[in-house]
Amino acid sequence: MKGQYHAYIFDLDGTLYRGEDPIPGASDYVRKIVNRGARVFYATNNSSKTREQVAQKLKGMGFPAETNDVLSSGYTTARHLSKKGQASVFVVGEPGLVQTLREHGLKVVNADDAGRVSPTALSAEYLVVGLCKTALSYDLLDAAMQVGLKGAEFLATNADMTFPLEAGKLSPGAGSIVELLKACIGREPIVVGKPNPRMILDALWEHKISAQNTLVVGDRMDTDVVAGKKAGCDTALVLSGVTPKPPADVISFGSVVELP
Repeated sequence: MKGQYHAYIFDLDGTLYRGEDPIPGASDYVRKIVNRGARVFYATNNSSKTREQVAQKLKGMGFPAETNDVLSSGYTTARHLSKKGQASVFVVGEPGLVQTLREHGLKVVNADDAGRVSPTALSAEYLVVGLCKTALSYDLLDAAMQVGLKGAEFLATNADMTFPLEAGKLSPGAGSIVELLKACIGREPIVVGKPNPRMILDALWEHKISAQNTLVVGDRMDTDVVAGKKAGCDTALVLSGVTPKPPADVISFGSVVELP
């Protein structure tokens, strides 16, 4: 592993913060590498917030962050679907995801003006499923199932079964909802977020950054590390989130674990 990189891509939940608690020392470390001239991106599978909201949260915790520094599964999903024109979308997710899709010209068929989803439509070209905490109900899941059974293309912003919160707590992630709908619909979704390397590759291409000079840092072997490796980047695992101890096939250096 190199001592310094031109770019760093950090996961958020479990890597830089847990819920509303920043990981001790994380903001100091990120500011240090930014001050020496490295480019920093923040790549999250969590689709519940807009990129602007994520950047504001990071700033509030002392991280140097602007909207264009944020890579998210919701944003990547919206960009992917926007290439298909003004498509109709049924959403299982939070208002942040709805807003992101609408900002890319997509028609969300089951959300009100505030972005709150409900089981008000039973047909759409696409079914998009992300983390859904505030509006999740049996009726919403039933409506999403009907949309899927009618042939809507099924996309998951991510498949993380859990996400880390304060005090070591884990809560159900988008993947738990995706698995339920996958069983009901009988089809595998397209998973847009990590371990799909799309959001990482998009950022590297847009900013003309070499994957060989980029380090991807995260707390999940199966998403963060796999996505980074698929993108051709070096990867590092931190033990502050979902992964409590280093797997047997990795080499530890302090609080971070380097993969061979």
